Amino acid sequence: MKIKRVIMVVLDSLGVGELPDAAQYGDAGSNTLAHTAAAVGSINIPFLQALGIGCLTTVPGVPCPAHPLAAYGKMNERSSGKDTTTGHWEISGIILDKPFPVFENGFPPEIIEPFSAAIGRPVLGNIKASGTEIIERLGAQHLQSGNPIVYTSADSVFQIAAHEDIVPLATLYYWCETARRLLTGDFAVGRVIARPFIGSPGSFKRTANRRDYSLQPPRETILDKLVAAGYEVAGIGKIKDIFAGRGLTVAIHTKNNDDGMNKLLELMKSFTEGLIFVNLVDFDMVYGHRNDAQGYAQALERVDKQIQTVSQKMDADDLLIILADHGCDPTYPHTDHTREYVPLLVYGKQVKPVNLGVRETFADVGQTIASLFNLSPLEAGESFAKALESEEK
Repeated sequence: MKIKRVIMVVLDSLGVGELPDAAQYGDAGSNTLAHTAAAVGSINIPFLQALGIGCLTTVPGVPCPAHPLAAYGKMNERSSGKDTTTGHWEISGIILDKPFPVFENGFPPEIIEPFSAAIGRPVLGNIKASGTEIIERLGAQHLQSGNPIVYTSADSVFQIAAHEDIVPLATLYYWCETARRLLTGDFAVGRVIARPFIGSPGSFKRTANRRDYSLQPPRETILDKLVAAGYEVAGIGKIKDIFAGRGLTVAIHTKNNDDGMNKLLELMKSFTEGLIFVNLVDFDMVYGHRNDAQGYAQALERVDKQIQTVSQKMDADDLLIILADHGCDPTYPHTDHTREYVPLLVYGKQVKPVNLGVRETFADVGQTIASLFNLSPLEAGESFAKALESEEK
């Protein structure tokens, strides 16, 4: 295969069924795609259906076609954890043996006291909570005091919420950068997240000015390899945040899924060689974590049309990879991520539509990209590039 451009679209949180160890994470029986479709009766995603997504799990309204248009499979997460950073890093070639730390009871004084001293303010909250719930609970107090709302979740995150009319975005981002510097060693959470909001008590609303501050990847990723070899690498959405800005030549922040897909289509006009890495966060942030199966389904139906448009703009030497980073079943009793297989759909004019089976690790994607661009192998993963060229795996 002679591939010049890879377009990789992460449908953030679109899991396709529980992993064998899901029960250890409290996620037995989870299946984001199937349960989302069942919750609304059936789902209409004709292009993803044609690619073969219905071959990965039983999805109401989405049968497995006799002849899928894409190479299709699903991937096991080898890393410990079920968070965004872990998933994206594994896609890029890094498998983590140790999960990022979580803080079920909030952060200890060893973190909160130096953080408060550094920003000159005490904090509100410091508990595990839903983001929308905690700003409703503490938002009025925040408006009066100007003190940041600090909270965490079942994921390895240190989140800081502040009202945009009370705390300028630049100040909120500085607070997050300060927390990121402090959160090291045993306290090295995967991400520090700025959570700005607007509105008044009873009608607070989070804005699109979120920023994520991740740890630096501990080892070389496929992004690093591509840039070192002279290729362009563009990150659309929170890719820059997830990789701490490393391994990118172009970084484009987005407001939502629609903005992300529009930015992708615009970039495709000028970006002709290398990797375009897109994250569509709404599935996770707006719908999965809020147990909104109807919203999740509608967002999938909308993105299905947009992905089809992307496919129509592809050249003969393009490769489109559609995948996810974890699950977030909107029908599950909790509102956290779920430990699931993720889809793998590979489409292009040179791709033979083969069954890629169950991949041992997300890192197979990064290894395949390394192979396609004739780069030295990553430390983890098995390339499926050869399988794309044959009628049978």
